[in-house]
Amino acid sequence: MGSFTPIDTLEGDAQFDAYVAQPEGEARAAIIVIQEIFGVNEGIRHKCESWAKAGYLAYAPDLFWRLEPHVELDADVPAEMEQALAYIPKFNQDQGIRDIEATIKAARSALGGAGKVGVVGYCLGGRIAFMSACRTDGDAFVGYYGVGIDGLLGEQHAIGKPTMLHIPTNDGFVSPETQKAMHDGLADNRHVTLHDYEGLDHGFAAETGNRRVEDAAQLADQRTADFFAAALA
Repeated sequence: MGSFTPIDTLEGDAQFDAYVAQPEGEARAAIIVIQEIFGVNEGIRHKCESWAKAGYLAYAPDLFWRLEPHVELDADVPAEMEQALAYIPKFNQDQGIRDIEATIKAARSALGGAGKVGVVGYCLGGRIAFMSACRTDGDAFVGYYGVGIDGLLGEQHAIGKPTMLHIPTNDGFVSPETQKAMHDGLADNRHVTLHDYEGLDHGFAAETGNRRVEDAAQLADQRTADFFAAALA
């Protein structure tokens, strides 16, 4: 089982916690797992444990620490869903990206200074993963059902590393028009691969709960595993 470990901010003026899962033996690389709006909850921790079992050093930084440390919410509980949605306008995404960069730095240090680091995120984390592809020095990036990526397409020229996006076509938070803008806007970017999941909704690859669609989640996760195995080798 993993545990929470403090990480220094880039400025060195504060610390935030990240859940860290260690592989048995030497890590093949590191994976940063970016939370949904529900915090570093059981599902996100389980994803870290799965990456550790696959031989990766896995980190899940607590991105809401400036608002409320150690948020853990359940998407299947309506009151907790409302609480999670209320964090979105309060969350400073630019600071969040700097915390991802600090986590990448910590992961590289743990790998001895030269290891590769992948980034994978879900929901809000899917958006942050795309932003990280544009703004950080990670080595590979995957976003699941990222929200509002159409508004970030002007940054895609900065993507220089392999990037993959998983897009459910019936996403209640990402309209068909937004999905088309993503496909059209990223069509000529040789670093970016898009996968559509017909008829599925937001959260289909959640580790637990009512949103998960087992066969599609396994397909997306296998694509992600194969992608990282190649990009982080």
